[in-house]
Amino acid sequence: MFGKNLSMGAFGIKSEKKLRQQRLAKLLDNNPMATDQELASILGVSVSTMRLDRALMGVPELRERVKRMAQEAGSKLRSLSQSEIVGDLLELEPNRWALSVLRTTREMAFRTTDILWDHYIYAQASSIAVAVIEAAAVIVDSMRGEYKGHARVGDVLVARAKVGVNKDNRYIVSVRTRVGEKEIFVARFITEVLSAETP
Repeated sequence: MFGKNLSMGAFGIKSEKKLRQQRLAKLLDNNPMATDQELASILGVSVSTMRLDRALMGVPELRERVKRMAQEAGSKLRSLSQSEIVGDLLELEPNRWALSVLRTTREMAFRTTDILWDHYIYAQASSIAVAVIEAAAVIVDSMRGEYKGHARVGDVLVARAKVGVNKDNRYIVSVRTRVGEKEIFVARFITEVLSAETP
């Protein structure tokens, strides 16, 4: 009887650890720029437990994670240079989806508040909508979007682009920008691939 209770306890610990690691994977998917401290706080564990979970999952620490992701994404980039993207491009599957992050600073905010100027949110979304298209020259033809919240100094904006239908060198690209779990901007861009003959 005692042995049975002991094994059930071990099973419970393994199950709890597995669930925590699944939550961790989802949190990192939503915000790849999250620090160990932020993740530990959300999951309600110590930073050392967080680091151990991350190591067991084969997930590198933040600086190395961002560096690797940016290098890999940058190698697939055709429509823009890295310097033309607002934020850091961390993931890119050309003509399918992309992810970028933007760490906000004091210079991006209104003079009298810590609220971010809206054009930074738009610029990040617009640049990733262009970056996701695999072509030498791409422009935004039109956009329909909605601001659903505000960003503040110190926030990390995570923008995800997803390519929808395309026809005659025009692509519909949906972009959703989040701060943590809160969605603050949603847009649908129509991008156009420019041919060599386009004036």
